[in-house]
Formats: sequence, C-alpha cells, structure tokens
Amino acid sequence: MEVYLIRHTAPKAMKGICYGQSDVELEDTFTAEAEKVLDQLPGKFDAVYSSPLSRCKRLAELVVPNHVKYDNRLKEVNFGTWELQPWNNIPPSELNPWMKDFVNLSPPQGESLLDLHHRVLEWWQEVQTENPGKIAIITHAGVIRVLLAEFRGIPLDKCFSDISVEYGEVVCSSVL
Repeated sequence: MEVYLIRHTAPKAMKGICYGQSDVELEDTFTAEAEKVLDQLPGKFDAVYSSPLSRCKRLAELVVPNHVKYDNRLKEVNFGTWELQPWNNIPPSELNPWMKDFVNLSPPQGESLLDLHHRVLEWWQEVQTENPGKIAIITHAGVIRVLLAEFRGIPLDKCFSDISVEYGEVVCSSVL
C-alpha cells in the first residue's frame, strides 16, 4: 500500500495557542499553500481519507472533490479544557505533569497521546482490510506522528522529538 500523509495548511493566528480538535480558520495564504501540496501528489488515488475539521476538509476537497471519506478518528488530539487557551495561561500544575508524560496523561477532559494512538490505529486496521492501494490521508500533525511512529517502530514518547511535520507537508510511505 502506498500512503500519502498530508498535513493541513497553516491555521490563522494560532501561534502560542493550544488547539487540537477546535475548528480553526486557515491563513489567507491557503490557496498558494494548497497548490504546493497538490503539486507533490500523484494524479490519482484509490481512496482519500480526511479529518472532518475544516482545516483538513478544505484541502481534501481539492485533492478529490466529493469522494473523500471523513472520519472523526482522524481528528487531532483533544486538548479538553485547554483548547483555544494560550499555552502560557495553562496552569503549571496541569501542564508540567502532562509535559513529562504526554503519552499516558491527558489534559482535563481531553485525551492522552495513547488515546490518540488507539483511535488512529483502530481506523488504520479498518483501512488495511479494505486494501485500497494508493491512498491520501489529510489530517493533523499528531495523527501523522502516531502513524509514522507505528510504521517506523518509533516509541510514542519519541514521536515529537523524532518526527517533524510542517504545515502542508506531504510524507509518502510504502507499508505492507
């Protein structure tokens, strides 16, 4: 199976803000960024999957209009009560323990990286049974990191230090 992992383009004014499953706007440069992404893709996919959040959905509709399979399991990690808060405003008593063990600990009313891993791998197992051939997955950095960690045998606690994923980046991986 040939897999194209595609991160959404840059969100508008989110630097320093904690966001995961919040539906945020994209930069005004979306069209130019999307063109760069599309230039890196092969002409046709057997299947296209996407997070339903608008920052992914807009790009997915350009890849293959009206034939995208949206799945909530492809959403970014849920930061719970931290969503849309400046990172600097999150109480250190909550943030520091999570920073030390983000794999197992979750923000209040949110999910841990292990929770994200479980839901993404559940989705991935279903995709593999479909045997779709060449696929595009338009999603978020956390989801891409979890998948690449799985494909490459990288421990989850190293996926942020060992795997970098920029806005609008396309990572191609052959699996199976």
